Amino acid sequence: MSGMTAFLRLLSYLHEYRVRLVAACLCAAGVAGMSGLYAWLVQPVLDEIFIAKDQLLLLILPLVILGAAALKGLFSYCQAYLMSYVGNRVVAEIRRQLFGQFLRLSLTFHQKHSSGRLVARVVNDVNEMANAIPNVVKDLFQQGLTCLALTGVAFYQNWKLATALILVMPVSTYAIVKIGKRLRRLAARGQESMGDMASTLKEAFAGIRIVKAYGGESIEQQRFAKGNAAYLRAVMKSAQLVALSSPLLEVIGIGAIAFIVWYGGFLVIDGQMKPGEFFSFLAAMFLAYAPVKKLASANVVIQRALAAANRVFEMLDKEHEFVHDQGRAELPAISRSLEFRDVSFCYEGSDEPAIEHIHLAVEFGEVVALVGKSGSGKSTMMSLVPRFHDPSEGRILIDGRDIRDVTLTSLRAQIAIVSQETVLFDETVRANIAYGRPEASEEEIVLAARAAHAWEFIDELPEGLDTLTGENGVNLSGGQRQRLAIARAMLRNPPLLILDEATSALDTESERNVQAALAELMKNRTTLVIAHRLSTVQHADRIVVLDEGRIVEEGLHHELLGRNGVYTRLYQTKFHDAPVAPALR
Repeated sequence: MSGMTAFLRLLSYLHEYRVRLVAACLCAAGVAGMSGLYAWLVQPVLDEIFIAKDQLLLLILPLVILGAAALKGLFSYCQAYLMSYVGNRVVAEIRRQLFGQFLRLSLTFHQKHSSGRLVARVVNDVNEMANAIPNVVKDLFQQGLTCLALTGVAFYQNWKLATALILVMPVSTYAIVKIGKRLRRLAARGQESMGDMASTLKEAFAGIRIVKAYGGESIEQQRFAKGNAAYLRAVMKSAQLVALSSPLLEVIGIGAIAFIVWYGGFLVIDGQMKPGEFFSFLAAMFLAYAPVKKLASANVVIQRALAAANRVFEMLDKEHEFVHDQGRAELPAISRSLEFRDVSFCYEGSDEPAIEHIHLAVEFGEVVALVGKSGSGKSTMMSLVPRFHDPSEGRILIDGRDIRDVTLTSLRAQIAIVSQETVLFDETVRANIAYGRPEASEEEIVLAARAAHAWEFIDELPEGLDTLTGENGVNLSGGQRQRLAIARAMLRNPPLLILDEATSALDTESERNVQAALAELMKNRTTLVIAHRLSTVQHADRIVVLDEGRIVEEGLHHELLGRNGVYTRLYQTKFHDAPVAPALR
C-alpha cells in the first residue's frame, strides 16, 4: 500500500466527525487570520506611529494587538481540543477494529504469527498513529493556513519579493519529500524490531519458570539484545535524518530571508517601498518560519504513522474466518451424529498429511476415546470439529450436514472444549466459569462449580467467586485450574464435548470426584476424548486407535486387547500400570 493510499484511508475515518472537523478548520482559519493580522499591523505601527507619530493610533493599535492575541488564543484552544477529540476517537476505533480482526482471524494465522508481534501492532503501531492523527492533522490545518495567511500578507505588501521567495519552495519541498520516504522505511523497520522484542519479552515472562530452572537468563538476554540492537539502529538512523532536516530547512530559509533583506533594503533605499511595508513583509516571513518548521516536523511524524498504518491496514484487510458466514444456515441443535467422511488434513508448510482418509461415525450420546502415540493425529482430528482448520480432503458432517455449510458461530456454540493445557484469563473465578455464557446467573455458576467439584476450594478463596485467578490462573493449583475449566464446560451445557483428558492434572482423589462429575456431564451428549489414562479408555463406548494419521483399530478395551495389535502395544507401554477410576457412564 502506497503512502498516499494509506494516508487517504486514514483520513476516511474522519468522515464521521466532519462537523467537529469543520469547526476545527474554522478555528484554524481564525488562528491563521490573527497571525496574518500580526504581520500586517507591523506596517501601521512603524509608518503611522514611529514615523508619522499618530497619537490616536498609539492608543488604538495596542488594543487591537491585544484583542488579536485573545482571539488567537481562543481559536487555538478550540481547534486543539476538537482535533484531539477527533484524533483520539479515530485511534480508539482503529484499535478496536484491529483487536476484533485478530480475534476473528483463523487459528492458522495465529500459529504463524507470535502473540508478541500481534500485541506490538495493537499497541505500538496504533500508538504511532495516535501520535499523528490529533497533532499532525492539527498542524496540517493550522500551520498550513497560517502559512497561506502570511504569504497573502507578503503578496499584499510586495508581490515581486513574495514571488522571488516562492521560487525557493520547491527546493525545501524536495528535501522534505526525500527525507520523508527514507523515514517511512526506517519506521517500518523499527516497528518490526519492536514486534520482535515484544515477542521475546512475552515468551520469556510466560516461560519464566523454565528460564530459571534451566539457567536461561543469559540466553533470553541475548535474544532480547538482538532485537533491541536492531531497533536502536533503525531509531538512530531516523534520528540522524530528523536532526539533518531541521538545519537543512533553516539554511534554505535563512538564505531566502538574506536575499529578501538585500533586495527589500534596495527597494526601500530606492524609494520604491516604504519601511513599514518592508518590515511588515519581513515580519510575515519570520512568522511563517515557525509554521514551516512545524510542518516539517509533522512530516516526520506522518511518515512514522504511515509506516504503522500500512502494517495495521495489512492486518485489517486479511480475510477472517467468519467472512463467508453471511448467507449460511444456522446449525440446529445437534441430535443425531458426527461423521468424518474420508477426511485428510495437511498442515501448511508440511509435505506429510497429519491425518489421511479418516472414516468415523459417532452416534449422538456416544463416548469415543481416541488413543495413539504422540503425533498420530488425535489432536488434529479434534481441531477439525470446531473448524479451527478445514479438511484438505473429505467432509465432516453433523446430523448429515457439512459443517462448512453452517455458520461458525452456531457450530461452536454447541461445542465445549476442556484441554489438557488449561486456559484461564486474568479475571475473576466467576468470569472464567461464565466465559461461554456471560449471561448466566450466579445460581447457575455455583451449580456448575459444585458439579465440577470446584466449589469446595472456591468457597475458601478470599473473595469467593470474585477472586482474581491471575494470568492463566497463576494464583491456583493445576488441579483447581482444571476443575474451573470443567465447570466452564458444564455451564455451557453443549451437545458436543471435546475432552483432551480433562482429569490428567488432578490427583487421585480429585480425579475420582471429577470423573463422577464428567459422567453426569456426558449423559445424552456426544463426547470425543483424547485418552491418556486407562480409566477413560476402559469405560468409553468405543476406542479408536490412530497410527501415523490413520485409524488402524476400533472396538472396546477387551476386544482390542485380544487382537494383539497397536492398541495392545499401547496398553503395555502406556496404560497397564495406571489406576482404574470410577466409570464415566
